[in-house]
Amino acid sequence: MRIKTGDLVEVIAGKKTNKGQQGKVLKVLKDKNRVVVEGVNMITKHLRPSQSNPDGGTQTIEGSIHISNVMLVDPKTKKPTRVGVEIKDGKKVRVTKKSGSVLD
Repeated sequence: MRIKTGDLVEVIAGKKTNKGQQGKVLKVLKDKNRVVVEGVNMITKHLRPSQSNPDGGTQTIEGSIHISNVMLVDPKTKKPTRVGVEIKDGKKVRVTKKSGSVLD
């Protein structure tokens, strides 16, 4: 996977309400090929009454989105770009295709 936690991504496909939104990756779910992006795909979770929350209620949280529906944002141009991998000084580093800048 070429997207990691903390990267800035843009949604390129999916719901019309989410398409075009940018946000930081909060969590990467490798086994399901999904990511959780800050402020994108908000879902309502119903909470059961408990000792800490006696009334119960609802809570809005970020849902996961498939990793193919997001694209990394280039830090220089602030536009979505593809990501490549190059070997520099014996280490693998992620490189943006638009500007060629190193991400790691």
